[in-house]
Amino acid sequence: MRLARGHVLIGINDETLLAGARDVETALRNALAKSDLAEEIEVVETGDLGGIGHGVVLSVYPDGVTYGGVSVSDVAEIVSEHLLKGRPVERLRLAVEAPTGQPRKQPRIVLQNCGVIDPHSLEQAIGVGAYSAMAKIIEHGVSPQGVIDLVKASGLRGRGGAGFPTGLKWSFTAKGEQVYIICNADEGEPGTFKDRLILEGDPHRLIEGMMIAGYAVNASKGYVYVRGEYALSIERMQTAIDAAREAGLLGERVLESDFAFDIEIKKGAGAYVCGEETSLIESIEGKRGYPRLKPPYPGAVGLWARPTVVNNVETLANVPPIILNGAEWFRSYGTEKCPGTKVYTILGHVEKPGLVEAEMGTSLKTIIEDHGGGVKGGKAFKGALIGGAAGAFVCPDCLDKPMDFDGLQELSAVLGSGAILVFCEDASIVEMLDGILAFFKHESCGQCAPCRGGTQALKTIMGRIRDGHGDKRDLERMVEIATTMQATSLCPLGQSVILPITSALQHFRAEFEARIS
Repeated sequence: MRLARGHVLIGINDETLLAGARDVETALRNALAKSDLAEEIEVVETGDLGGIGHGVVLSVYPDGVTYGGVSVSDVAEIVSEHLLKGRPVERLRLAVEAPTGQPRKQPRIVLQNCGVIDPHSLEQAIGVGAYSAMAKIIEHGVSPQGVIDLVKASGLRGRGGAGFPTGLKWSFTAKGEQVYIICNADEGEPGTFKDRLILEGDPHRLIEGMMIAGYAVNASKGYVYVRGEYALSIERMQTAIDAAREAGLLGERVLESDFAFDIEIKKGAGAYVCGEETSLIESIEGKRGYPRLKPPYPGAVGLWARPTVVNNVETLANVPPIILNGAEWFRSYGTEKCPGTKVYTILGHVEKPGLVEAEMGTSLKTIIEDHGGGVKGGKAFKGALIGGAAGAFVCPDCLDKPMDFDGLQELSAVLGSGAILVFCEDASIVEMLDGILAFFKHESCGQCAPCRGGTQALKTIMGRIRDGHGDKRDLERMVEIATTMQATSLCPLGQSVILPITSALQHFRAEFEARIS
């Protein structure tokens, strides 16, 4: 990035590309080239700028002004009024927190560089600290066990949903001549796109996290298993991998050390069940994405029967700053049992849907009001679905509960994928649960009978209730079927159907009974 008095950051993701971001970028560059600002203002492609549903989004730095819904016809006004005269174009201005603004409401660990740097630029990534953690390990001669101990001490828990301690998981990995690291970027949960935006906004952070994990467990090869639909994520990850390899940051001698590590991208076909680690491993091996029986666990017998560590994108993105800043620094965020931050996608009936990073233990009310702008249109909050389709419904009584792994257990809820779908007073929980059960029926791989038959039966019963043809025993039948599926299904898909059903009936039973009546 050249020395300039200001920058216009243009968020490039699937949404903004469809809205015409490339045309706006070209128009902006042309307008600047024809003005007196050609050498003073630089246009930088970056990742997501925090909000969704706003079309093409621009952020002007260092002013901290973010524009949304920008079209080619708006470019001349932005250049002449704001960039030349210093007067923001209020009609296009978004009330979102600019990624480079200070002070910040959101503490950023994972999203520190998203929306700030050009994800295609290795130089910019290094400029904000990329690969410093790996360099620190090599320069200081930190042992693999030392890395594991530091991650253990930090209290980092897996951000893929289960919340298992990351350092402990690494320590359980069996030793072997060939060990693998897999980054699970198969983001199939409806309403969830946080991992995609991390991949698109800061790919070198993920590469470094995988390298450190590989060093810790003596792995020389890593795979990023990513949904095939994530074309931009794949392109940016591959560009970053190629650049890192060319710079000697990946390959036979990482940073001129004796440590060897390389990364390959594997594209998934979009099956929800492949988000489960053993199904994902089967898919990488070229087989149908069916879950395996456990034990043995991947840490002992994983990819091609070798010891394998599977972590998701957000988990690995936390690792480099922990190595750089220490365990106590990481523990200064969040709660005692759940340190750090959590990345959420907040959607539904909120004024400012988008990507949010908040400390573990932050209440649902704070996330909705401070980061989501409150319930849309000033309407009353009815409830929320936390954790995606496999998550739980919560009601207004739950607003002040802390959002962390342990706090949500009291509500029989889970953080899951980090999706928060907010409902206003007009929403139908019956229609929502019907949609969730349709999703599970569609995504069941059919390997085990409880899930194959159970999802079909649940959707049939729920459709009856939705259409007003249910009977009084249908609600109990649904719970009985889901309970059986929880006890007998092979993988989390069948095992987790019970959570949205029981939580919906716990908090909104009257709505279901009214449909039956």
